[in-house]
Amino acid sequence: MPAPIRLRELIRTIRTARTQAEEREMIQKECAAIRSSFREEDNTYRCRNVAKLLYMHMLGYPAHFGQLECLKLIASQKFTDKRIGYLGAMLLLDERQDVHLLMTNCIKNDLNHSTQYVQGLALCTLGCMGSSEMCRDLAGEVEKLLKTSNSYLRKKAALCAVHVIRKVPELMEMFLPATKNLLSEKNHGVLHTSVVLLTEMCERSPDMLTHFRKLVPQLVRILKNLIMSGYSPEHDVSGISDPFLQVRILRLLRILGKSDDDSSEAMNDILAQVATNTETSKNVGNAILYETVLTIMDIKSESGLRVLAINILGRFLLNNDKNIRYVALTSLLKTVQTDHNAVQRHRSTIVDCLKDLDVSIKRRAMELSFALVNGNNIRGMMKELLYFLDSCDPEFKADCASGVFLAAEKYVWVCLNTSCVEMHAYTVQRLYKALLDDISQQPLVQVASWCIGEYGDLLVSGQCEEEEPIQVTEDEVLDVLEGLLVSNLSTPVTRGYALTAIMKLSTRFSSVNRIKKVVSIYGSSIDVELQQRAVEYNALFKKYDHMSLLANLGTQHLYLCSVLQANDLLDLLGGNDVVPVIQTTLPTKPASAGGELLDLLGDLSLSGIPPMTAYNKNGLKIEFTFERSNPNPNISVITIHASNSTEADMTDFVFQAAVPKTFQLQLLSPSSNIVPALNQGNVTQVIRVLNPQKVRLSVVSQARLLPVSRKSSTFHSITWSGTCCLTVKPNDQT
Repeated sequence: MPAPIRLRELIRTIRTARTQAEEREMIQKECAAIRSSFREEDNTYRCRNVAKLLYMHMLGYPAHFGQLECLKLIASQKFTDKRIGYLGAMLLLDERQDVHLLMTNCIKNDLNHSTQYVQGLALCTLGCMGSSEMCRDLAGEVEKLLKTSNSYLRKKAALCAVHVIRKVPELMEMFLPATKNLLSEKNHGVLHTSVVLLTEMCERSPDMLTHFRKLVPQLVRILKNLIMSGYSPEHDVSGISDPFLQVRILRLLRILGKSDDDSSEAMNDILAQVATNTETSKNVGNAILYETVLTIMDIKSESGLRVLAINILGRFLLNNDKNIRYVALTSLLKTVQTDHNAVQRHRSTIVDCLKDLDVSIKRRAMELSFALVNGNNIRGMMKELLYFLDSCDPEFKADCASGVFLAAEKYVWVCLNTSCVEMHAYTVQRLYKALLDDISQQPLVQVASWCIGEYGDLLVSGQCEEEEPIQVTEDEVLDVLEGLLVSNLSTPVTRGYALTAIMKLSTRFSSVNRIKKVVSIYGSSIDVELQQRAVEYNALFKKYDHMSLLANLGTQHLYLCSVLQANDLLDLLGGNDVVPVIQTTLPTKPASAGGELLDLLGDLSLSGIPPMTAYNKNGLKIEFTFERSNPNPNISVITIHASNSTEADMTDFVFQAAVPKTFQLQLLSPSSNIVPALNQGNVTQVIRVLNPQKVRLSVVSQARLLPVSRKSSTFHSITWSGTCCLTVKPNDQT
């Protein structure tokens, strides 16, 4: 047979093909010639033919018929044959092939060969495609080579040991004695592969992790020598000494330092040096800095070091390379929960990434922006995110809208129900406009109804800091709410919200007669829930025409607070929460059957008030004690003591307070919400009153007990001077 063409000539011929079909034809013709040569057992050109077959395999053409020829080359005594044979075995064989049984003896013999390069070929092949059975049979030879003084073989044996451990983890302890001196090697190749082996062992075994933590000081010294050493041509990459080894050491330190105080403390200094001394003008330096940041964030590092790491990521956000910006956003997203304040410093840069043209960067920036939202920055962040929602691609709109909703649910309602008074007018105005535009979105309509009921007075006042205030009258607001009651789009729940909102506005609007008329109409509604609300509200109008009503959205509770005549009010406002109360005038009446006349205080100062019994009925006794706060004479402290003389515990004990804006109150948590039976203990609750304007305090001498029945629960409310409502929910036995 004529001599087959050389590999170089085959490559040149294939590259001249103009079409895929022409290339296929050339490959098929050459494969036929190679098969004929294999059948003839041509030992002279077997190496050349297998080499050509490997090239065709790399192009994607089938070459499995050359597997046995690779084994024949491995068994050859010529180094060139062995080299092609082992290369072919790594490319064409895997652990599922039965020919592995034939390879085990060949590899074992070559591991004990007198030539280091043959040994190296065997180690590379075993480390690449060795099966579990091969690893068990040959682990002893690998362990011997790991102890050799030959650096060339030692680094290859370390990588082969990594493969053996992955295939057969129980053989890990076999390599433990050989690892003791690995880090003392001067050769960078051995150091690199040794760190890879130690990392693999630590990741797979907690015992190994504990054992190798004692190597932290040695790893720190190696890393310090790398960053402090001068120019080394052999290992220099863009002016940095062996960045590959530095990255590997940083990864191993990250594993060793996690959840360990001593190891973390030992590496804090070197991590700070790497973070500050690494050149950032080249991508090589950025890779090292990124690994440094990951290590700092994973171990128990100092707070200052963590801030330094996040600042590095902040600089990454300004990099022109899109990959670096994406890496920075991803890393910040992982750390935002643990170092929220440090990440907040880069909020403006993160928000700017929402404008990036790269889709991946925009998505990461959006996720991180939502993670940064809190009660302090929600107004600014929502403006940016709503702008992004308006202009982003359709693929982002669903996730962005969902994030806005969750943020609003988590933070905006907190603001609406606490002290963010400046947001009330803005929120109610925007929601009112939304109702005018569209009432088909029922959740939005329900939220808007609640807000209008709570802050309708701010809506008609025409005061709004955030945007141009709208001019709306009381009748226009009521028209909108009445429209919700009759709209076919409104669900029964939405109608309940609207009716409750109208009822709330009876304390905020002057159009009380119109509100009474609307409420009375729904007393005969076919909707049982709506009818019940209307009947109860009508009853309140008839019986307590003077009252201020505090109504809640929920259908299970109705808290009632009567506002009685008072010149000087006992203000129980607190801390950061300022609760406005609308006062009405009521002629003084004697105590009814439901309450007692309490001559609590005339014109005495607070310091002269003795302890008093505010309520004593049905086994429940409420006492007040008074004192002043020594550091601040403008602060008065009132303590309530509740005791229960009945034979059953009283559950769900709740104390509520509401007063004008001139005072501030801090209502601390009660000691319990259960009043023990038989006077076996007291429930105490402390109220701290701040009187910044130094208005003279007094308690009006009237109290009224108002029973209100709703469904299966009974609520008793005792109210004095329009400032305080004590609500007690006894259990069924009381």
